[in-house]
Amino acid sequence: MGLTARIRTRDGWAVSHAVVTVTDATGTQVLRAAADDEGTVRDATVLPPGAYTVVVTAVGYAPAAAGAIVTASGRAEVGTVTLARAGGAELPPPGTWTVDPAHSAVGAVARHLGISSVRGRFTEFGATVRIAPGDVTGSRVEAVIRAASIDTGNTARDTHLRSADFLDAERHPEITYRSTGLTAAGQDRWTVHGDLTLRGVVRPVDLDLSYLGTGADPWGGTRAAFRATAELHREDFAMNYNQVVQAGIAAIGTTLRVELEVQAVQGADLPLG
Repeated sequence: MGLTARIRTRDGWAVSHAVVTVTDATGTQVLRAAADDEGTVRDATVLPPGAYTVVVTAVGYAPAAAGAIVTASGRAEVGTVTLARAGGAELPPPGTWTVDPAHSAVGAVARHLGISSVRGRFTEFGATVRIAPGDVTGSRVEAVIRAASIDTGNTARDTHLRSADFLDAERHPEITYRSTGLTAAGQDRWTVHGDLTLRGVVRPVDLDLSYLGTGADPWGGTRAAFRATAELHREDFAMNYNQVVQAGIAAIGTTLRVELEVQAVQGADLPLG
């Protein structure tokens, strides 16, 4: 006998810190219960038969209401109540997520001669995402990229990009990013605030982040997918090299568009391949 309910996110994850409040037809509170670690509420309180209103609340989520009918046996099965993130923005469940470099991409795009683009990517990098419980805006990300791993598909160009004119990879082998905050920006979208260290220069850089959802992988793990973009100005990081061609057009644009496609694995054990 009593009330049972399952509290889940849109992706089906348990909301373990949810609280269920039940009121009767007069609006009087008759029951209040907390979810367990599996996001399930089980309360043995026997309620008189009738119609009740169930309100589910959890820090970081918008409240949700559902109706419940208590039968003559005193049992009320609310079923599954789905909570949406406050502000409509979603993220994976709390915990540590490790970025899988084999199934992720870190790229940059620069204008060339003012009429086309040159694309490059870094082949060696690692990152950890920590999703905070409750107030998800406390989540953080840390990433390290090997500057010398730049690859644009042209050996001479890559050698130049590793030189002191650009990445200065010998003196500054690592590019790092450490987030300082997170702001909801819409449905499944966030702005990640953080500091980028490049060529030994530290500058604040915001990432426009989209959360694409979670799912099981073939190795028995759980993965979350993200897409993020940012714009950098080379002069902010002392990359002032340029060659001006005819009519004053720069050979290489001063603005870089960073494009990230990320898969993160729950926990720290990553499969190969």
